[in-house]
Amino acid sequence: MSGQTRHPFTIAIVGGGITGLTLAIALQRRNIDCTVYEQATSFKEIGAGLGFHAGAVRALRLCAPDILAAFEKVCTVNKWDSKRHVWFDVFDGTADVPARELEPAFTILQPQTGGGSCHRARFLDELVKLLPQDRDIARFDKRLDSIEESSDGKLRLLFCDGTVATADAVIGCDGIKSRTREIMLGPDKVAQAKCDYSGKYAYRCLIPMAEAIEALGEEKAANTSLWMGPNCHALTFPVSHGATLNLVAFVSDDRQWPDQARLTLPATRQEILRDFREFGPNVSKLIGMISDKPDRWGLFDLAENPLPRYYRHKICLAGDAAHASTPHHGAGAGVSIEDVAVLSSLLADPSLRGPEDLEAVFATYDESRRSRTQWLVQSSRRAADLYEWRDVTVGKDYGGILDEITRRQATIWNLDLEAELETAQTILRNRFAA
Repeated sequence: MSGQTRHPFTIAIVGGGITGLTLAIALQRRNIDCTVYEQATSFKEIGAGLGFHAGAVRALRLCAPDILAAFEKVCTVNKWDSKRHVWFDVFDGTADVPARELEPAFTILQPQTGGGSCHRARFLDELVKLLPQDRDIARFDKRLDSIEESSDGKLRLLFCDGTVATADAVIGCDGIKSRTREIMLGPDKVAQAKCDYSGKYAYRCLIPMAEAIEALGEEKAANTSLWMGPNCHALTFPVSHGATLNLVAFVSDDRQWPDQARLTLPATRQEILRDFREFGPNVSKLIGMISDKPDRWGLFDLAENPLPRYYRHKICLAGDAAHASTPHHGAGAGVSIEDVAVLSSLLADPSLRGPEDLEAVFATYDESRRSRTQWLVQSSRRAADLYEWRDVTVGKDYGGILDEITRRQATIWNLDLEAELETAQTILRNRFAA
């Protein structure tokens, strides 16, 4: 790709998380000029685990082979060869049976291998290394305030520090609390632009693998496990090449989130134990390893306010900015990478003549991506309720839970992204031919 002529337009990317950096690298590999504007003082991610299924890994490759290579450097898979097709062994978390003796209630199998998990911050570090060294394409401490259109058709990005940048188009990758989303929808739709509390929060913790094995035994610590229970569930999976266990403990809470301005609030280990008081000793042992001052992460999404579209003129949204989701399908990051694959492919299409064609690109992207990603937002909420026995018609019917989860996961896993790219390119060219 690097030998091609540079495309006659520039893209401003708002947000330097995994979605924004992946997009920047994918565009650079396609000779599309872009600049990343990040509100923090450096690129950084939360210290938590991140999973990509096999289809999401294919999306990484379609974005750029070296993006896939970056993931492979930090990727961790189930340690046991016999577990390579296991997405999760699912256990009754309330069982009073030692972990080494506890059998799965059921197992969710994935049809293809090739996925894995990683530490978010380590993956981001590898992505940063892929940014071009001969061009400074990142600007830090840039909190977006507003976007204006100039008389020449270019967009002016006004930042809270008083600086201004220009580009032919803006793609917001600025996450759950996206300012780009607010600007795109307009001042009369401020409420619709906000993510809502999903009624669930989570505790996250990284546990040294040796300690996790002591608590659970090697089989359950070194491979992906899900622990069901009433109004709560927990995930455990290896990261950092098996050196660490990532624990994510979810709690349903129908009360309002105390502080809408803050996604994380301080908690205590005793509060976590109280939340999981109906669980057995296996999960309790893990909770006992959580730090004395854990954070409670409110899970916000766009389930109650799905966007009518993902673009307006030459402003577009990708990733959580477009379709913020709860993490109960393990697919939020993966579908964001799918967004990047579609956007970068369309922006590099040879049928584009110049900046005047960018709105058609974004309209095509919206047509390609909105239905799938908004389905995911809704389905993710449903998945959590199944794991927490909150559906009165399904309850603890393990066969019913497995059947429905398997169907829903298949929708995520079985996407033919190459075919979707071809369809999107055909739609784009038909727009130009009309």
